[in-house]
Amino acid sequence: MGWNSWNKFAGDIDEDLIKQTADGIVAEGLDQLGYEYVNIDDCWMAPERDADGNLRPAPDRFPGGIAALADYVHAKGLKLGIYSSAGTCTCEGLPASLDHEVQDASAFASWGVDFLKYDNCHDEGRPARERYQAMGKALAATGREIVFSICSWGLGEPWIFGPEVGGSLWRTTPDIADSWDSVMEILDQQAGLEKYSFQGGWNDPDMLEVGNGGMTGTEYRAHFSLWALLNAPLLLGHDVRAMDSDTKKILSNREVIAVNQDWGGSQGRRMAVDGDREVWAKPMSDGSAAVVLLNRGEATRTVTTDTATIGLDGSGTYALKDLWSGEQSTTSGEISASVPPHGVVMCRAWHSRVPGRRSEVS
Repeated sequence: MGWNSWNKFAGDIDEDLIKQTADGIVAEGLDQLGYEYVNIDDCWMAPERDADGNLRPAPDRFPGGIAALADYVHAKGLKLGIYSSAGTCTCEGLPASLDHEVQDASAFASWGVDFLKYDNCHDEGRPARERYQAMGKALAATGREIVFSICSWGLGEPWIFGPEVGGSLWRTTPDIADSWDSVMEILDQQAGLEKYSFQGGWNDPDMLEVGNGGMTGTEYRAHFSLWALLNAPLLLGHDVRAMDSDTKKILSNREVIAVNQDWGGSQGRRMAVDGDREVWAKPMSDGSAAVVLLNRGEATRTVTTDTATIGLDGSGTYALKDLWSGEQSTTSGEISASVPPHGVVMCRAWHSRVPGRRSEVS
């Protein structure tokens, strides 16, 4: 969990933005919810390496250097991430790390970097596994714990080679856009990948767009709910410094975050489809199940499933909790709700009472 600069700012970044974002994460209490990484994306580096072949930060935008910036972020109790590409240049045409893996990984470690997003531009036609394995080995050799985020856009089946080359997460698709169509297109590409996700190795459907203005609040809530159910890395992509209350409410839902952070043996998966109506669910480690009732259509629809479909065995009474409204109820098996267009209802179901809820029988 954390934040990345690209979705909102693209290449318009500097050290002040990174510091202010770290400040904002702490001031808004997002760090207490688990948002920990402050990740710098493309365009932090100077147009050329130095005389010794080392990457260096752009002196006009990062005059203090990356090590000092890492110290600043660490002092906030957060971690710093950085970016490069498994090619000759980054996607924006700046120096990248192909054939410089050992040198660059050593620099990242010496600066105190905690996370590397490793992109796929300008790959010289060389196999993805080979290029990502070189950086994975170089990072491991530094002795510093650096999360390795493989961003091959789903090319080369990174869900297969990713864990074999040291990856902790691997992008499954091209870049997300701040639109409902993009979110749904990416969601469709997650179906069937659940068998490749495991505790410590995650399918990554790309960063969050919540708060960037291209979707409605209902759509953003659906986006966040679905990414949470997928056990996706929750990397914020908006301007934390200018976050409105609606955005904060979505991103601060502790019970939805708890679904994301829990590992019950599988990430969320598509369980049923009926036209524009879908059911997605995942098991939870306490034996409960989380479920998202999704309405992709243009009119309010009733979406219905049952406890057996979402993986709960047995019979009797089940407790339900709507993770957005907080409403609690019971059912003998059916789970049904009226879902707004481009929206979701997200629930958790237990084969007993909701934990923490007092019995109504004295």
